[in-house]
Amino acid sequence: MPLNFHKMHANGDDFVVVDARNSANPITSALARRMGDRNRGIGFNQLAVMLDCEDADARLIFWNADGSTLDVCGSATRGAADRLMRESNVTSITLRTHRGLLTCERISTGAISVNMGQPLFGWSDIPLAGDLDSAVLPLADSPIACSMGNPHCTYFVDDLADVDIATVGPAIETSALFPLKTNVHFVQVINRKHIRLRIWERGGGIALGSGSCSCGAAVNGIRRGLLDHCVEVECDGGSVTVQWDGRGPVFLIGPVEATFSGTIPDSFQQIST
Repeated sequence: MPLNFHKMHANGDDFVVVDARNSANPITSALARRMGDRNRGIGFNQLAVMLDCEDADARLIFWNADGSTLDVCGSATRGAADRLMRESNVTSITLRTHRGLLTCERISTGAISVNMGQPLFGWSDIPLAGDLDSAVLPLADSPIACSMGNPHCTYFVDDLADVDIATVGPAIETSALFPLKTNVHFVQVINRKHIRLRIWERGGGIALGSGSCSCGAAVNGIRRGLLDHCVEVECDGGSVTVQWDGRGPVFLIGPVEATFSGTIPDSFQQIST
């Protein structure tokens, strides 16, 4: 049957939301990959599928444009939360992801705040290939790693203009140090409350923004003692706010915007899995 979708973005970090509540999950890896094709499909950085859930307002499953899955996506979580809050005329909901239960709230500016859970630093949680100190990785320029439900590797640089992200990003993403690959951040610290971030996204390439990458970059900057506990993260597409007290959960705050809605015909879905 035809499949309805909603295209949205968060500061240019674009994603698709499919509402599959009251039905079986219609998305396969092959269909996600075809939908993510920017020339022959819809195009997106991530795809979020909303499913029924007994202990939350909905359950979310996420896909990258290459057909791989991920445990959490901060931008698409905000987008799904925005749709569900508008549907129910409420300002707070809870969503279940592979990361766990995420509480989402609409703040006075209209932006969406998400409790993204606690960051993880153990080598097996990220994961790394062996029992290594995630605060100083054995790579050139000594990057730092963490997990926000997906792996993040952060480099702090003097000038982002000097970084060839298209070359360095994929080499680090696929390094043997990261058995599940990794997101790669390049951070220029403007001051203790403001960073400039460029992203090589695992399974996606250079991205205008990313909620979970913004969280990972800010967390790693706070761990290094470079940043305060509330940080403006300025990405290529716009800014979000990340708050972390150094102990508890990370809060991601930023806007989302609907772009268009549409329907995928049966013929597009008839592909091999």
